[in-house]
Amino acid sequence: MPARFETTQERSHIMMSGMQMGAMTGMGGWFGAHGLILLLWAAVIILPFWKIFSKASFSGWLSLLLLVPVVNLIVLYVIAFARWPARRFPDLPV
Repeated sequence: MPARFETTQERSHIMMSGMQMGAMTGMGGWFGAHGLILLLWAAVIILPFWKIFSKASFSGWLSLLLLVPVVNLIVLYVIAFARWPARRFPDLPV
């Protein structure tokens, strides 16, 4: 007996049943909470690094690059091994 494949009409009935649609609508709250946690985590990362970069006489805007994967590591290494502008001028408050 040859293999039987489902038609798109049969498959759409399975995909649009109430159980699956109810599960999908329940995810809205989870995604909202997840987004809130991501924003909070971004603030926890950005704020201290903004202050660190500013004290080192770098632009505080560099801290936004820490949210980009791989770029964050590059920025940290560049900042760690660069000559800090604050150290070039000893009379600046640190």
